[in-house]
Amino acid sequence: QVQLVESGGGLVQAWGSLRLSCAASGRTFSSYAMGWFRPGPGNERVLVAALSASGGSRYYADSVKGRFTISRDNARNTVDVQMNSLNPEDTAVYYCAASRGGVYYYIESYNNWGQGTQVTVSS
Repeated sequence: QVQLVESGGGLVQAWGSLRLSCAASGRTFSSYAMGWFRPGPGNERVLVAALSASGGSRYYADSVKGRFTISRDNARNTVDVQMNSLNPEDTAVYYCAASRGGVYYYIESYNNWGQGTQVTVSS
């Protein structure tokens, strides 16, 4: 198990940028795939960006491709998502999650969750 704490949320104008960061506890961070989620239309959690444990594979939802970039620093036990060209539809609580085992772009693989950080994009 890892404990996850998100930071970096806030209020930004449309077309602005934010960088979210997730700090993980534990000494096995490098063995976890990491993902960022936000609620979908039915309040289900939707995977917006994910990074495999090795860091060699990335997944992005179609809605954020070309705008969001996920990265990790195993030395610091952090995973970030750089969000550019934000629009009001990106407004949500963003959750960081960790997966040990399973397919890194499958939501069902994730079983460690942070508390979330609010991102609000004004028009």
